[in-house]
Amino acid sequence: MSKSSGMSNSELPRFLIGSEVGESRKLDNRDMRNISGPYGEEEEEEDEDQSERQIVVGICSMMKKSTSKPMTEILERLCKFEYITVVIFPEEVILGEPVEKWPLCDCLISFHSKGFPLDKAMSYAKLRNPLLINDLNMQYFIQDRREVYRILKEEGIDLPRYAVLNRDPDRPEESEDHVEVNGEVFHKPFVEKPVSAEDHNVYIYYPTSAGGGSQRLFRKIGSRSSVYSPESTVRKTGSYIYEEFMPTDGTDVKVYTVGPDYAHAEARKSPALDGKVERDSEGKEIRYPVMLTAMEKLVARKVCLAFKQTVCGFDLLRANGHSFVCDVNGFSFVKNSMKYYDDCAKVLGNMVMRELAPQFHIPWSIPMEAEDIPIVPTTSGTMMELRCVIAVIRHGDRTPKQKMKMEVRNALFFELFEKYGGYKSGKLKLKKPKQLQEVLDIARQLLAELVLHNDCEIEEKKSKLEQLKTVLEMESSLNDNQYGHFSGINRKVQLTYLPNGQPKASSEEEDTLKEGPSLLLVLKWGGELTPAGRVQAEELGRAFRCMYPGGQGDYAGFPGCGLLRLHSTYRHDLKIYASDEGRVQMTAAAFAKGLLALEGELTPILVQMVKSANMNGLLDSDSDSLTDCQQRVKARLHEIMQKSKDFNDDDYSKLAPTGSPSLVNSMGIIINPVRTCDQVHTLIKSLTQQICRRLEDPKSADLQLYHSESLELMLQRWSKLERDFRMKNGRYDISKIPDIYDCVKYDTQHNSSLALEDTLELFHLSKALADIIIPQEYGITKAEKLDIASAYCLPLVKKIQLDLQRTHEDEAVNKLHPLYSRGVMSPGRHVRTRLYFTSESHVHSLLNIFRYGGLLNEQKDEQWKQAMDYLSAVTELNYMTQIVIMLYEDNNKDPSSEERFHVELHFSPGVKGCKDEENAPLGFGFRPASSENHEKQTNPGSLEDLSQDEPDRAVLTEPINIQKKSPLVRNRKGGSMEALSESNPSSRGLAYRIFPSSSRQSPEIKPSGLGFEGYSLVPSIYPLETLHNSLSLKQVDEFLTALCKNGSETQFKRLKTLSAMFESHSQPSIDVDSLETPVTTPVQSQPTAQSLWYTGGPPSTSSGPLSPSVADPSSNFAFSSE
Repeated sequence: MSKSSGMSNSELPRFLIGSEVGESRKLDNRDMRNISGPYGEEEEEEDEDQSERQIVVGICSMMKKSTSKPMTEILERLCKFEYITVVIFPEEVILGEPVEKWPLCDCLISFHSKGFPLDKAMSYAKLRNPLLINDLNMQYFIQDRREVYRILKEEGIDLPRYAVLNRDPDRPEESEDHVEVNGEVFHKPFVEKPVSAEDHNVYIYYPTSAGGGSQRLFRKIGSRSSVYSPESTVRKTGSYIYEEFMPTDGTDVKVYTVGPDYAHAEARKSPALDGKVERDSEGKEIRYPVMLTAMEKLVARKVCLAFKQTVCGFDLLRANGHSFVCDVNGFSFVKNSMKYYDDCAKVLGNMVMRELAPQFHIPWSIPMEAEDIPIVPTTSGTMMELRCVIAVIRHGDRTPKQKMKMEVRNALFFELFEKYGGYKSGKLKLKKPKQLQEVLDIARQLLAELVLHNDCEIEEKKSKLEQLKTVLEMESSLNDNQYGHFSGINRKVQLTYLPNGQPKASSEEEDTLKEGPSLLLVLKWGGELTPAGRVQAEELGRAFRCMYPGGQGDYAGFPGCGLLRLHSTYRHDLKIYASDEGRVQMTAAAFAKGLLALEGELTPILVQMVKSANMNGLLDSDSDSLTDCQQRVKARLHEIMQKSKDFNDDDYSKLAPTGSPSLVNSMGIIINPVRTCDQVHTLIKSLTQQICRRLEDPKSADLQLYHSESLELMLQRWSKLERDFRMKNGRYDISKIPDIYDCVKYDTQHNSSLALEDTLELFHLSKALADIIIPQEYGITKAEKLDIASAYCLPLVKKIQLDLQRTHEDEAVNKLHPLYSRGVMSPGRHVRTRLYFTSESHVHSLLNIFRYGGLLNEQKDEQWKQAMDYLSAVTELNYMTQIVIMLYEDNNKDPSSEERFHVELHFSPGVKGCKDEENAPLGFGFRPASSENHEKQTNPGSLEDLSQDEPDRAVLTEPINIQKKSPLVRNRKGGSMEALSESNPSSRGLAYRIFPSSSRQSPEIKPSGLGFEGYSLVPSIYPLETLHNSLSLKQVDEFLTALCKNGSETQFKRLKTLSAMFESHSQPSIDVDSLETPVTTPVQSQPTAQSLWYTGGPPSTSSGPLSPSVADPSSNFAFSSE
């Protein structure tokens, strides 16, 4: 057979379609596209005798597979081996002819697909005994998921915890949030897979705490691969494998082996996330090649050998720092990768020659293994590279929170407390409908006994029991879309053990205090994220992309598409955390939806992208168990605000020792606290009377308020506030002021159509009171503010410190494979993003730590003084408040230099209030440091312009000249948030200079005049303001370290307890994030000196950083969400 490097159309290699024995025809241009370029052995002169012994490789599969593009590409390359000829078995021969009439071959590539007669192929193999590339008998096993899992288990390969349900007679025992199969309990979320591997209808069931329902996966149809369904019960017919859901941050990895020593991996968006298939401009699914760790390469080898499939595809789930195999597909090729086609043909050709060439005395030498090409960074010159974004964000707009407390002593409550393990910690949260039903049953039983025996010894107050019963019954009668629904995620009963009963709080209580232990029962309801809150979170997520390098490509038309490209190419290490409150979790999910341009329901996004399970106080706080300092502060506030006289200088020094303008202004509005409380109480009475009149009006019978609330429910919450605010002794309970402001803010924004009189006056007065009470509950003096802040968020501060430290260490995260990454010029770049969604308490506390912890000296640092003046003028940390820390790296500076890493601190007070637009304090704009020395910059590309994926350009970074005036002009059009534009005409065109394609903006949204476009009742969000843009990482790290060390003794005891709990989950050499949560990509383990086998790319060269307990003896704890 003649071969040459420059072949004409008539000189194609012998690539044949076989028919009967001995017959074949040469492929023409209809069968195969022209081949150009040398491959393998060079062809000899055309006139050479072609009667030499050829090795015939037979392709026996359905025609759709045999003639697919990947198969054609590989066979074209395979038959360029000098002694190899390829014969494709025609489909009509496979299906219609006996195996004796099938073409002859020395080596058989045969694999099962729909309609393929696997038994005939086995008969042929038995008859002709060719070299089998993929074992045929094992392909029966691959068609049954039960057998696949059995083999994987026998080989010691990690796979999710699972159980097999062989239907009839077994049935799964199903309850609301779990299923039991063969004694194995699977809590939702869990996965339900048909046992037949040919059935792709895999369902994922979600817990009621995340909204319930299920995601139904199927073979891709157009641009969809799954759909969300509200159905929450498992299928009742058919046999299934039930397995634990592995949270993978919305990605999965497909691995393709060619023999035990070659594995290629590609990652794609998980089909379970939003069901939309990401496709490129040619309509192909977007996938990105990724590096496999040494352990994953070993798994690939084991899978290949265990299933005896040389060419084999399988699915990997990377979660919790480990890799789990969840499916083995058998014969499958990578699509659209020329490098893979080359590698695959080379490996297969050499394998065939190694096995058969000696047998047929064909001269052949083993080629040298291709050289590993190291990753070469493409950056040149000096640059400022964004390395890390950390944001702490308050949840979005919610319905009013409501609460009722009562002390209970009845044995039924103690039995319930014991039943659910309350004695272990002394506290118990009951959130599930079944649990709430038990509380309701107890309340009903006690009330019934009180009616029957008026003198019976039931110590619980009748009025409180009736309220408990009313609230729970009201809740259970609501529909799903109404706030506070009994089976939703926003209601709970908390029980706290009081060994000596509840201490007497004030003189108005009964004089008789009971001896012995009791339980404090706190019923909470409401507080659900509203549709407006979802819109705010999603829009903020969308706007947040603007903080990342720009780009276009597949994401043309999207703002902030650079982040999307970073994320989809696995150069964005993203983790999202949320506290366990439903409104916080849903805010996080909606934000992720906007940030990553996802579609559909929030439930699948919440389950896969948001970590919230048991983070041991990282973002949760038990507001009902106050510290001693908080108790003292609240008592002082109560005392000052009970004076029926005008505030004097002494009051100002007591209540506002920091001199904060927002506090002083509010005190100026109030003047006399008791008189103002009288006015507020009168206005509330007026409001409840107006609502009562509306209820009596037949026209209002079917009136629906915002978020499906009724007038009755509105009346209940205002009547409760009217009762609770003014106590029996005529004094006011100032702890109710935040609730009053909460309710009037909600109704002013969402129910203004009712046109109730005096609501604006009530809003104005309650806001003035709340602007004192809310911030001062977190401490009045600086020392108190720091003490309380530490109690709330020391674990979060430590976690932020670890996030910043780990960014600049040489850690091994999910790496984009450089050799296969066409169009991505900087595959080594990674940006780490950590988003923490939480409630008001953590945001106040963290801000107080930065304000009063001694980060910088206001007298010596003009920029910090301006920032502090701005913060002290901010009256409210509203919904969607953000504290953002950004870390940059200057690659031109020495790695050990303090100037190498650069930290910026930004802040936004969140959503714009109803009436405070004109009075809002003016900050100094969002100004990253590099934007302030544009005159010294040589080129605008300090950060990668992903629109063209060109090598990075240099940006010089000199000491920063602080600007006294903001470089930004604010447009204060009514209620809207306008784009920021630079006022300096000389800088126009440079924009922010680190974004060649578009101007650098703070994460902000351009809404319509009344709010976000299309959402007239959704207030927009204040843009980020820069608090400081020239901090060094060393400064910030030393500040955070000192802060943690200065924690009180009790806090350290708490931390040590946490540490013991966390460290039990720690493993050395694993990123702390892989311990606390599911990881987008596990950290690579230290490779051996020699790679296990060649994978077509450079081996992993670094291990992950040590766990904090190993790397840093001063670290007190690591984190785990397990």
